[in-house]
Amino acid sequence: MKGRPFILLVEDDADDEELTRLALSENGLANELVVVRDGAEALDFLGGTGRHSGRDAAELPQVVLLDLNLPKVDGFTLLRRMREDPRSAMVPVVVLTSSKNDEDIAGSYRNGANSFVRKPVDFDEFRDAVRQLGMYWLLINRLPEGR
Repeated sequence: MKGRPFILLVEDDADDEELTRLALSENGLANELVVVRDGAEALDFLGGTGRHSGRDAAELPQVVLLDLNLPKVDGFTLLRRMREDPRSAMVPVVVLTSSKNDEDIAGSYRNGANSFVRKPVDFDEFRDAVRQLGMYWLLINRLPEGR
């Protein structure tokens, strides 16, 4: 990972993780995928603390793919904490969730999400959604220097 662009996937469901890995791979989006299982671990990863003590916290993901319904620290709290921290405040976050709740959409944006995408149930649709996300956030979108 040292110095290479990577994606941080915050996902507690192993099946959804595998689908995301497969969709990224099939679409030729070869960035490294780092997976954390809950919001607390995501905060540790981003801050280089806890289980991720010693990790260079200056190395930030190119994009975070975030599920909302997480154990320990939920997605909204994680978003809020990321936006409050100057180190992670400008990291793009895409909420990728199965929720159909309008309040989850509003809450995601209110807490600092850059995008909200509902996970399609059909794998072909999911693969296409991940392809589009990857193309935009990894290839087209530009981040400020030294963010």
